Amino acid sequence: MKRLLPAEVETLWTLFTAPVVWAGHFVICYVAVAIYCEKALVWGVDFDHVRLALGLFTLLALAMIVLSAYLAWRQWGFGSGEPPHSGPTDRDRRRFQGFATLLLSGLSFVAVFYTAIPLIFIAGCHL
Repeated sequence: MKRLLPAEVETLWTLFTAPVVWAGHFVICYVAVAIYCEKALVWGVDFDHVRLALGLFTLLALAMIVLSAYLAWRQWGFGSGEPPHSGPTDRDRRRFQGFATLLLSGLSFVAVFYTAIPLIFIAGCHL
């Protein structure tokens, strides 16, 4: 089977990718809405445009987390090994890291989704 990505992708940094994407999404969404609500008259932009931009940003964040989950699933061995991966071997370490990254990716996916839910229900700012 041909490798889609180089082996260097399977490092400890992959473990932190999905939570960092969620944290960045959280900060950008809430800061963007807070700044918009404070400076709505200065920007001259409708809130629907802000919601649309943040919705597209949410889709981008979810796509990055799905990519992280795919890399983790691949590192785990495509689910071929059942946990626990507690052996003192390099293979078990990679599989444990892949499994942990896959779980963090799932949690981060749900967190991004829940962070974006207010964009659906908030109609604007109360000035």
